[in-house]
Amino acid sequence: MSKAAISFLILALMAAATDQLLLPSAESLSTLAKAAAGIFASLFIAALFVGRRIKFDPVLRQAKP
Repeated sequence: MSKAAISFLILALMAAATDQLLLPSAESLSTLAKAAAGIFASLFIAALFVGRRIKFDPVLRQAKP
């Protein structure tokens, strides 16, 4: 897993935890934390796909004659 993917995963978990720890009266901050968690989770998935495409590129694995 790339450093970017790990970073986005940690940020998504932190945003989700922040949403859970907020008081019920802080509705706007809760919405903001949920949106941040969704964005970071999406970026985490994107970073996983990008890392996999670069790591397993068949052009890089060709044997040179």
